[in-house]
Amino acid sequence: MTKWISGATALVAGLVAAAWSGWVTAQAYPSRPVRIIVPYVAGGGSDFVGRTIATKLNEMWGSPVVVENRPGGGTNIASELVARAAPDGYTLLLGGTPNTVNQSLYSKLPYDTLRDFAPVIYLDRAPNVLAVHPSLPVKSVKELIALAKKNPGALTFASAGIGSSNHLSGELFRIMASIDIVHVPYKGGAAAVTDLLGGQISMYFGTTPSTMPLVRAGRLRGLAVSTSKRTPAAPDLPTMAEAALPGFDSSAWHGVFAPAATPQAVITRLNTDLNAVLKSADVVQRFASQGIDPTGGSPSDFAAFVKHDIDKYRKLVKAAGIRVD
Repeated sequence: MTKWISGATALVAGLVAAAWSGWVTAQAYPSRPVRIIVPYVAGGGSDFVGRTIATKLNEMWGSPVVVENRPGGGTNIASELVARAAPDGYTLLLGGTPNTVNQSLYSKLPYDTLRDFAPVIYLDRAPNVLAVHPSLPVKSVKELIALAKKNPGALTFASAGIGSSNHLSGELFRIMASIDIVHVPYKGGAAAVTDLLGGQISMYFGTTPSTMPLVRAGRLRGLAVSTSKRTPAAPDLPTMAEAALPGFDSSAWHGVFAPAATPQAVITRLNTDLNAVLKSADVVQRFASQGIDPTGGSPSDFAAFVKHDIDKYRKLVKAAGIRVD
């Protein structure tokens, strides 16, 4: 009996010590600058989201939160950097669609999304805007489809990289409309928009932050949004389903990942604080102005979403015949 009591006491002591250690870890975090790695060049939609949350965390913590742009490799350069980083919460990834679609695109990845990352929070989702250069003689999705069918292989669509949400929106458009258009990948949305503005590219399913200001200024022509519902950021633009292709639904999303084995106390602290950021009035306003819908939720909610997205894009990659390696 004495031995049992002694063992139980030791177990309780161990649990208390673990809980105390987790509490201390959460209280001490962050004690130095936190890096948020954005897999694209500065100026695009992902960069907008990354810098918005970094600014708010900086204000909340009184500690530096630095955005570091690491474009290239279809976001694999940035993703591998975070997957291999110390699991201490000081190097985070602003992830998105490529982190789920790349599981199907590449036969050999330097990381595994499910194995090498700890999901922190599902930040947001947003439509892509199908935009064309004003010189293109079309004012609707139906007219664009007709032009593409009349000139197979002549029209191009840009993306922020292979496997990006705008690439997949373009591939879905190509398949559902039964047209021959050529994909031109860039290292980020800003570069894609620059060439679209210059007339080197025919069309682009751009993120709302990078595309809508140019549509409003008349420098690009918006034809439709990619989601099943219209966005308050562009209420006059029809959905792709309304415009020409019933059933069309594709969106961009962002979430925060930490390296696997990051202490649960740190994950919980990040999740709690980022949920608060997403509910703050100025962030809600900034996101809404760009057509971005804050999501939030628990790490387990985000983990479930990531698994579902991997399965969804595996089917699209196969149907579109997308190949990288």
